[in-house]
Amino acid sequence: MNMLLYLSDFVIPLIFFYVIGMGFLMKINIYDEFIKGAEDGFKVVLGIMPTLIGLMVAIGILRGSGALEMFARVIAPVTSLISFPAQLVPLVVVKMFSSSAATSLLLDVYKQFGPDSYLGQLGSILMSCSETIFYTMAVYFMTAGVKKTRYTLAGALFATFAGIIASMVLMKMF
Repeated sequence: MNMLLYLSDFVIPLIFFYVIGMGFLMKINIYDEFIKGAEDGFKVVLGIMPTLIGLMVAIGILRGSGALEMFARVIAPVTSLISFPAQLVPLVVVKMFSSSAATSLLLDVYKQFGPDSYLGQLGSILMSCSETIFYTMAVYFMTAGVKKTRYTLAGALFATFAGIIASMVLMKMF
């Protein structure tokens, strides 16, 4: 076990020196290539920035206005039919847009109910069994220039709901 820990400390530096060494062997100007890559990365960041700002502002408005809590109260009769706690509906909705905002909501659940409570544990499992669908689609599709998403959203929503069900099943097992 100690050997694996020792090796894991050197993996990143080894890859770094491998790339530099191969660049020297292939007579590539490594610094110029690095600068080109950094410029391309900066252009990508500038391209997706308006989308990211829009997502963050929308989440802030929904959270600050109390619309998420109101939505949770409205949908509570439906969630009770499948034994899903309505208090975690905002977490599930926000997680589809922003992982950091969902983490903030999960911390609120921890403060209110405790991390070892049923809601705290289910919320933790939900965070790991779901993805930031809209953020990921916005970033990757905008970066790659994808215009037609085909079945991506439907598949991602299906996977998220499968993650919700898996979370509930895992909680009932343990």
